[in-house]
Amino acid sequence: MRAATQFLLASCAFCFATTCAAADPKAALAKVEQVCQACHGLDGNSPIADNPKLGGQYPDYLAKALRDYQSGLRKNPIMAGFVDKLTKQEIENLAAYYASQPAVLVTKH
Repeated sequence: MRAATQFLLASCAFCFATTCAAADPKAALAKVEQVCQACHGLDGNSPIADNPKLGGQYPDYLAKALRDYQSGLRKNPIMAGFVDKLTKQEIENLAAYYASQPAVLVTKH
């Protein structure tokens, strides 16, 4: 009985560690350079008015947006094509990366 309890606790600890890994902004840099910067810019502040500015946004908002593109809840064929193969950890890393970039505020008149 004790061995079963220890196994169960070890399994739970492993699952928790692998599913709740901290986001690593540096791990997202390669993906940002290869894919994201073309539209959003390296720092997430695209000079193109039609592309959302991601720099300085809340990481939970950015992660949710990526998950919503992935699930189809948000409809955008371009983004859907880019996010379809992202893992949960890659999404968290990308969100952390862009959240750590400076925000650029723009007022439109």
